[in-house]
Amino acid sequence: MKKYRIAVAGCGHMARKFWVGYALERKDVEIAALVDINRNNAEKIKEEFNLKCGIYTDIREAIKESEANLVFDLTFVTNHRSIVVNSLECGCDVFGEKPMAMTLEESMDMVLKAKDKEKSYFVMQNRRYTAQARTIRDAISSGLIGDIGFVCADIFVSADLTSVRNQLENPMLQDNAIHTFDQARFFTGVNPVSAYCHAFNPKGSKYIGNAAGVCIFEMSDGSLFAFRCLMGAEGFHTSWESSWRIVGSKGTIMWDGTGNVYCECISNEKEVTGSDTTRFELKNIWGGREGHLGCLDDMFTALDQGRKAETDCTDNIWSMSMVYASLLSTGEQRKVYILDKDGYPSFDR
Repeated sequence: MKKYRIAVAGCGHMARKFWVGYALERKDVEIAALVDINRNNAEKIKEEFNLKCGIYTDIREAIKESEANLVFDLTFVTNHRSIVVNSLECGCDVFGEKPMAMTLEESMDMVLKAKDKEKSYFVMQNRRYTAQARTIRDAISSGLIGDIGFVCADIFVSADLTSVRNQLENPMLQDNAIHTFDQARFFTGVNPVSAYCHAFNPKGSKYIGNAAGVCIFEMSDGSLFAFRCLMGAEGFHTSWESSWRIVGSKGTIMWDGTGNVYCECISNEKEVTGSDTTRFELKNIWGGREGHLGCLDDMFTALDQGRKAETDCTDNIWSMSMVYASLLSTGEQRKVYILDKDGYPSFDR
């Protein structure tokens, strides 16, 4: 029997494109069960990957009958809490797709259940695992641009109405923003302390819900993070990874989300006329795999070593707090304070 017997919950696009293929590459893994409310989805994956496992519609039954010890939660976000909590209660560790859940309360249920059962719940944040993201994080932590004061990220992308995004009240916030919010924390190493957001649906939008918005976060080191987004922009698109400007006391880092990372730093300070600066490209020195593969590598290594993965739920809950605080802010049209309560985020009510 292999070390990890996996029950795959949710047999749609993400399972097919990333997760199942990755699992089958590993010598210590076998797919023990496929779980989906639509059995046809599971049948397609079973045939495509030539799997010998059983097909189920209930996660508890799947775990019990297959003797799975690890669950991949690839279901839609509205099902995450149920899948994760039931899997943890059945004695399984869980690797899951983002975002954690629909509310802070649901996400905290999952975090506390993992703690209570002494099991791991790791969340996919694949955009941390690129050479550029690692380069930015390392440059900032080295002090290259000094103390961080202002971080800006923009996403202006074309409409995608083929996905579940158009079913959401705030697709801009509820779907893709978690990636950018998590990257902001990853780059700077600090947590949010307040959020103010205005979400709206501009003229010409093809979305039902609010496809655009502006968010302002105060961070725990006194810096400010500003996020602008429009899903359905016509022309001059950014990448889905955002276009970044990170301003420190000694210089600025720029990244368009796809290409190389550039920095402009003080080379000679002048008392009256300002400072001379030097512009240069930051070299990528990270040698790990990128995207989903890199994140999954870290998850399995962490499980092997008995440690928390970089994207453990206890960390990811802070990125999710930025999503939830933004939703609360735009709903109540006010600034929301994000409090640290015993190491976990909570909001002023």
